[in-house]
Amino acid sequence: MDAAKGEIKRLHKRRILYIVVATIALVLLMSWSVTISSTTITPVQVYEVLINTIFPGTFDVPYRTTHIVMNTYLPRVLMAMVAGALLAIGGAVTQTIMRNSLATPYTLGVSSSAAFGASLSILFGITAVAGRYGTILNAFIFSLIPAMIILLASSRRNMSPASMVLIGVAISYMFSACTTLSQYFGDAEATKTAMFWTVGDLNSVLLEFVPYVAVTLVATFIISMYLTKNMDALRMGDDTATSLGVNVHTTRVVLMVLACFSTAVVVSFVGAIGFICLLAPHISRLIGGGSIRFLIPASAVTGALLLTIADIIAKDLVNPIMLPVGAITAVIGGPVLVYLLFKSRSSSFRFAGIEPWRHRWIPVSS
Repeated sequence: MDAAKGEIKRLHKRRILYIVVATIALVLLMSWSVTISSTTITPVQVYEVLINTIFPGTFDVPYRTTHIVMNTYLPRVLMAMVAGALLAIGGAVTQTIMRNSLATPYTLGVSSSAAFGASLSILFGITAVAGRYGTILNAFIFSLIPAMIILLASSRRNMSPASMVLIGVAISYMFSACTTLSQYFGDAEATKTAMFWTVGDLNSVLLEFVPYVAVTLVATFIISMYLTKNMDALRMGDDTATSLGVNVHTTRVVLMVLACFSTAVVVSFVGAIGFICLLAPHISRLIGGGSIRFLIPASAVTGALLLTIADIIAKDLVNPIMLPVGAITAVIGGPVLVYLLFKSRSSSFRFAGIEPWRHRWIPVSS
């Protein structure tokens, strides 16, 4: 008994240590990332501009420099942080309620449907509103379609989580095909823009976009943490969760809508940046186990850290050319995920929530 208590205390300390260290690393990397650019503005000038925003008049910085830093450098760094955290939480929630470590809002069709909505705006000008928010609104509206379809499907009591994932995959393929077909009828420049949006990019982020994603992140985090006990119960199976007093159907629907909505907000502003929502929860489980109370904040800080690193690489790898960050996350995220799963096969599958021989969810103790 004493040994078990000691192990639990060590695990708890490891979880806290990881979140603290990852948060410190995130702040340091953001401080570095904001200085990386394709212009001649020096890191000292960048920090002078940032200090002036807090203490006006401290440094004499040209207006052009201030404008570039505040409207180009800073929005990209802030968006990488909040978008990465929000995508990671969405992935952790989806994997939990679906009892499938490969399930994410992207596999449910959110990204592909958003890409089709954005393509309609970029290629043909078909949008609900004019101006810069037309593409964003189109992407957001279409990204909610898979959530609505899966929500209707989930109203059937005999609809299993696996069936919901398959429905999402089918929706994803359908919208991907529609996006590909639409690109045949657009001009070359518009098609190029649509393709960059589909990959996921932070180059066009404005400072006014950040509050929308930040508010969604705060709301999603609070709701997710409030429902951690219900999610922990869902990890043990629907029957067990029901016996513990959890309304399985309502909880699953609420969390699914939350995950899809939060991911839709991110995708509508920055495009389909993949692998963050899949990789961040896996890394967090490998380090601290599957307790949802730990997994949500750990996934958030891990997702923010991963996307910040990917953004640094996208900006600095072939500077002054700014690469699409979605391509970087896919190129790096794929091999990293494979490595994590092969490094310790039994441990990785256990923390990921899969028993490789029976393909069913195994609860991981806190």
